[in-house]
Amino acid sequence: MGLQANNTPTLDRGAVVSALKARYGERAGLRANAWFKVLDSSQQLDDMGKLNAVNNFFNLFRFVDDIKLWGDSNYWATPLEFIGANGGDCEDFSIAKYFTLLQLGIPDDKLRITMVKATSVNQYHMVLAYYDKPSAIPLILDNLDPALKPATKRGDLVPVYSFNGKQLWLNKERGRGELAGSSSRLEKWNDLKYRLGVDRLRKPKLVLE
Repeated sequence: MGLQANNTPTLDRGAVVSALKARYGERAGLRANAWFKVLDSSQQLDDMGKLNAVNNFFNLFRFVDDIKLWGDSNYWATPLEFIGANGGDCEDFSIAKYFTLLQLGIPDDKLRITMVKATSVNQYHMVLAYYDKPSAIPLILDNLDPALKPATKRGDLVPVYSFNGKQLWLNKERGRGELAGSSSRLEKWNDLKYRLGVDRLRKPKLVLE
């Protein structure tokens, strides 16, 4: 069984580890075990503890452009593919953090995968935003700046749109944005959800080990 967007099934640790080993090699199995250790050790933490543990774990992975890693200009890897490949781009960091936090019991309503314009690098970028309450200023989990910071301290990020397992929002200004329907409108998101299990793991073009 793999990860899913709106509910959090119990992951079959043995099946995940052996699938990643078989597909990506021994070291991928070690990374999968390390991920399960983070899941196990973070279960009893409060939300801030969970955010920090997950953010710190995934920010150890390597940043690699999709075209180099997957031979595809815009591929959204599943968390298991990200762990297997040992790297990815900003979407992959954000998606892996999102699904791991769901697994740790953080409600989907508190999380949004957010497309931004990163003015520091003058390009589109993806981060994960955590809202403690609907009206709260979100905390940003990011691979460009590894420290958890409120959005008000990230003047380099201009939000474009955001989504979670249920909804899609368009950001016309700083803030939560305007509801624009279901996240199922996003083709890449639908494709990603279809591939979440262990039986559709794609092999990267570039081996990072």
